[in-house]
Amino acid sequence: MGVDPGLTRCGVAVVEGRPGVRPTLVAVGVVRTSPGLPHEFRLLRLEEGLTAWYDRYRPGTISIERVFAQHNLHSVAGVAQAVGIAMLIGARHDTPVELHSPSEAKAAITGSGQADKKQVGAMVARILGLDGPPRPVDAADAVALAVTQLWRGGVENRYAQAVAARRRAS
Repeated sequence: MGVDPGLTRCGVAVVEGRPGVRPTLVAVGVVRTSPGLPHEFRLLRLEEGLTAWYDRYRPGTISIERVFAQHNLHSVAGVAQAVGIAMLIGARHDTPVELHSPSEAKAAITGSGQADKKQVGAMVARILGLDGPPRPVDAADAVALAVTQLWRGGVENRYAQAVAARRRAS
């Protein structure tokens, strides 16, 4: 499950696949919260929406865009809180969480960490065999994060997950 965190629009996507096989889009969408709600209720709505996605699709991993510094401190704080909520859902369900930088996801999808959103959307559509990029752009970014995890998660992550599960069982 890929999560493009945001407080007003949080992109969410579920893809299936494995290395060497074209990924398949299972579901894509956006969890929305109203800017008119008190902040704590926006966080609650986001948690409820992401939990509903998790409960419906039971992903093996949650791939989240890593927060990076922005000029608007208020905006980055909301995004960071959205990241925390997505991470909490993973922890609550003992599901591995991976963070990917925007440039890492862009490079995985387009071959360039400097790609713009239009290029990412076009390549997501091409990779998944879709007629066009998922809309809105937050949804396309969530798909890109999910595909990045499929392609870059690989054997190393499965090995780390097995070791961690063994430690928890001991």
